[in-house]
Amino acid sequence: MRILVTGAVGMVGRAVVEHCAARGDAVFAHDRKSLDITDHEAVKLTFERERPDAVINCAAWTDVDGCEGNATLAYSVNSYAVENMAASCRRVRAVFVTISTDYVFDGTKEGFYTQRDDPKPQSVYAAAKLDGERRAITASARTIVVRSGWIFGPFGRNFLSTIMERARRGERLKAISDAYGTPTYACDLAARLRELAGIDLPGVYHVVNGGRGVSYEEFTREAVKISGCEECEIESVSTDTLHRPAARPRNSRLRCLLSEAIGLTALPDWETSLRVFAKQTAD
Repeated sequence: MRILVTGAVGMVGRAVVEHCAARGDAVFAHDRKSLDITDHEAVKLTFERERPDAVINCAAWTDVDGCEGNATLAYSVNSYAVENMAASCRRVRAVFVTISTDYVFDGTKEGFYTQRDDPKPQSVYAAAKLDGERRAITASARTIVVRSGWIFGPFGRNFLSTIMERARRGERLKAISDAYGTPTYACDLAARLRELAGIDLPGVYHVVNGGRGVSYEEFTREAVKISGCEECEIESVSTDTLHRPAARPRNSRLRCLLSEAIGLTALPDWETSLRVFAKQTAD
């Protein structure tokens, strides 16, 4: 396939580029310098020039607290640009795959959120991402929305890589005990994004690693253990003590109703992928 990837230098974008290239795809990798997704005319011209079979959008403004203070930019990147990319895909007859977030839910549900649950975003970031989902689906019937969350991986900095670096330095850590999610390994997510692009079955998918949902504290303790830093001191803290500008859902665990129905195998349990990641960062 001819696959255009936006946000190609980010954690998920780099994983997608590597995975698709390894499969023998012709990959057109774009970062902000080569393609500003908020420049609608540039996007249109780039898509027309490169004529991809699929576009995998990994570009986003993911600074949740930053979005809270700049709704204009949040919607420009996470909503209107997504709509324009979907429309540009329609013009060149490409499937459009875009990443959304577990934060579109309010976090009050017990258990896992599925596609049957109504989104109820609690922050500007989440509202903009949900608006981007809806605009993209309207702009192109061949849109695949992938909601994910708690993403960790070997490229760039993320919650888990920071925790493991600090643990190996012997620093004291703080971890939230009352916020729950489903960890997702970027390389597993990248493989599923490519798989969905090939299947070309529009819809909203929840893509996370298998296993039970965990709190940040549980996730941190398991990561520290796997890294061989069990003596690292971890302080349990509650969400309310952090006083962050943007609200986050207390529970954003995801489960997909569609994947098994269309023959997709479950992703590995997050503990298994965490061990793979820990080995990568240790080598």
